[in-house]
Amino acid sequence: MKRLLLQFIAFLAQNPLIGNFFTGRIYDGSLKHLCTPGLNCYSCPAAVTSCPVGSMQMFLAGVRHNISLYVTGFLLITGVVFGKYICGYVCPMGLVQDLLYKIRSPKIRTKLKYLSYCKYVILVLFVFVLPLVIRHELSGLGSSWFCQYICPSGTIFAAVPLLAVHENLRNELGWFFVIKASIATAVIFTSIFVYRPFCRILCPLGAFYGFFNRIAVFRLHCDSNKCCSSSGCKACENACDSVINPAQTPNSPECIRCGDCIKACKSSALKRSPEIRIKKSKFEI
Repeated sequence: MKRLLLQFIAFLAQNPLIGNFFTGRIYDGSLKHLCTPGLNCYSCPAAVTSCPVGSMQMFLAGVRHNISLYVTGFLLITGVVFGKYICGYVCPMGLVQDLLYKIRSPKIRTKLKYLSYCKYVILVLFVFVLPLVIRHELSGLGSSWFCQYICPSGTIFAAVPLLAVHENLRNELGWFFVIKASIATAVIFTSIFVYRPFCRILCPLGAFYGFFNRIAVFRLHCDSNKCCSSSGCKACENACDSVINPAQTPNSPECIRCGDCIKACKSSALKRSPEIRIKKSKFEI
């Protein structure tokens, strides 16, 4: 419940202009030059900041030339400090999926194995390669491929509210919106039965932050002296909805730092706060 409250607070901090959902107005003030750490669509009527994935695509597509170092630095610093804590506590799409998963229904616990690699393909192909390589003949500019053809966050928080208010937009719907709407519908439906399918299969931002889980300042620690996994204890593994074994891989790139494993651990072997220790004249964090 505490994490859910923090997620709602993070959502409102990124989307404080709730009234714009009813007017269809998109804020375009100075705060839009800043990035939010989560996947929060630029075109969401309530949003006051920009999505880092969208901003990076716009730079690579040649639409905006003045944001590359800022966005790159912002993502690197956020990743190094927090890793996938952002996914567990800040991202609006994470909140949506968590709420859907709370609906009473049969739950499917699966590691998703090879499907989990899709998000890395999407990160490389749709966020970096396609916007950079494929250009329009007349303008010479690329497109934001992930935002236009995949992102369910943009569909749920931007397209649907805007279409509800603006009739002219509804008259201009094309085939690519059918694709996006289908993806968003599939994510919403699947999230009722499978924990965070979008985060685990499709999200390029989660894929990026996952690279930093092992080195991030805020990460998980498992005290092998306290851990009872060798005696058959699977309390932390059974508590993990992402189907990770925190005792073996506490800093898995799939871990969103929800803390359920810490609560389930009877021996208090798992911790998620930074620990500074002195060992052989070296500082370890």
